[in-house]
Amino acid sequence: MSQQILFKNFELLEPSFGELRGGYQLLVEGDTIKELSTTPIKAAEATVIDCGKRTLMPGLIDCHVHAIHSEVNVRFMEALPLTLVTARAATRLRAMLDRGFTTVRDTGGADWGIKTAIETGHITGPRLYIAGQSIGPTGGHSDSRRRTNRFNSSNNECVCCNGLQFKSAIADGVDEVRKSAREQMRQGADHVKIMMSGGVASPYDPLDSQQFSDGEVSAAVEEATAFGRYVCAHAYSAESITRAARLGVRTIEHGNLIDDASAKLMAEKGMFLVANLVTYYAMKDRAKQFGMIGESLAKNEIVLQGGLKSLEICKRHNIPVAYGSDLLGELHWDQSKEFTIRQEVVSPIEIIRSATTIGADVLRMPGRVGTLQAGAFSDAILVDGNPLKDLALLGDQGKHLSLIMKAGILHKNRLN
Repeated sequence: MSQQILFKNFELLEPSFGELRGGYQLLVEGDTIKELSTTPIKAAEATVIDCGKRTLMPGLIDCHVHAIHSEVNVRFMEALPLTLVTARAATRLRAMLDRGFTTVRDTGGADWGIKTAIETGHITGPRLYIAGQSIGPTGGHSDSRRRTNRFNSSNNECVCCNGLQFKSAIADGVDEVRKSAREQMRQGADHVKIMMSGGVASPYDPLDSQQFSDGEVSAAVEEATAFGRYVCAHAYSAESITRAARLGVRTIEHGNLIDDASAKLMAEKGMFLVANLVTYYAMKDRAKQFGMIGESLAKNEIVLQGGLKSLEICKRHNIPVAYGSDLLGELHWDQSKEFTIRQEVVSPIEIIRSATTIGADVLRMPGRVGTLQAGAFSDAILVDGNPLKDLALLGDQGKHLSLIMKAGILHKNRLN
């Protein structure tokens, strides 16, 4: 029998309840929650943890991270060897777990090697779901080349990029998109990421540019569906969101410039929005000092203004919004600030659900992550206070977390 741990004397924050409840006990056996009960649990061989009336809740889920993007100006990564990129990723991933994020969804860059390194204990970090390379057209948000860089027509490889494109793929035409999507899934992708509008970090594509044709998007969706995966789309404008919804995309990443019409269509299609407002605030405050250029900072101002409004629109149309951060380089320390930014327009329990149960639905893992019900992975955090009254308790780099458990392993425990 796997090791058992019995939690006692805590206030339960089960997101589906919507309130703190006392009088529960929780039994963990190995990597699975065996029992959550309002009556005493009999487990004579279990290690008992007295939680001292702190708040016990599920481990957090961040549905939009970039584990390998260790530079704010992603173009600077062209000078980095993959060994250094990986070492930096290990630091970022451990910091995520230190903040209580026990599961994260990478939306471009992390590969099966980093995922396997976590699973085998070579890297300490959250449970990781990957997209492999994000896919976009020439000149689009996935194209990080300088204007002086060219492709070698004989082998379609970038000249002078020094490996920059390992984090993303360029594909033009239905056949290339189809092949690239298949390649990501061959490499172990849990979801396929495509670019459907301009972006902030890419200086040459306008935010309102429409990237990929209908046929190209449909090819990605068809291949992902055939492989048992789904497509998530980088999209800011209402027009790009509408196209994504019409063509079968499952999740919209960012969506800052959504309007009521595109939101209505998303709701009808049962789609998710993965919002990440914190990255725009962090870029406004500090991105320039890390090399972000003026063109990108100007675009950042546009999407920053639409961030909170996008949450209001989604709430009006009952679109589930997952928690995301999308922080590049040294901005990653702001990951938990998304909780307090959103509270201007969304209630604390809704924000916590975005980082638990809604995140689980995005990952297609309901009942396995984002909950403390029996049968879920044994991912839990113990908070020094009530986050429903003070969401800042989920910040400060995990300072207010007395315990962090991932898959039954105590990553942090300062109760003893």
